Amino acid sequence: MAAMDLLSVKVPTGLRRRLAQEARRRGVSQSKVIRESLEAVLMDAPRARGELSCVDLAGDLVGSMRGPRDASTNPKYLAEALAADYVKRGRKKRRR
Repeated sequence: MAAMDLLSVKVPTGLRRRLAQEARRRGVSQSKVIRESLEAVLMDAPRARGELSCVDLAGDLVGSMRGPRDASTNPKYLAEALAADYVKRGRKKRRR
């Protein structure tokens, strides 16, 4: 389990009652309900607002291709990919 920091928060009485009810209903601690709620808001909200990372956009494609593990960071593979793309497309004609 990850290290936890203690945090004190003031909440309205009605919200505290709902928190206690939810924790009892699920059979977990109130702290767990609070942690999961914060994670949902702070981790999932950017996705809901359309703030997607490259990994979010690639989705199930991540890890689906075969190849070297360091293809995105090794200059050798980038040079090979650029050369292959150049050959595939052919030389562009210049406008006059």
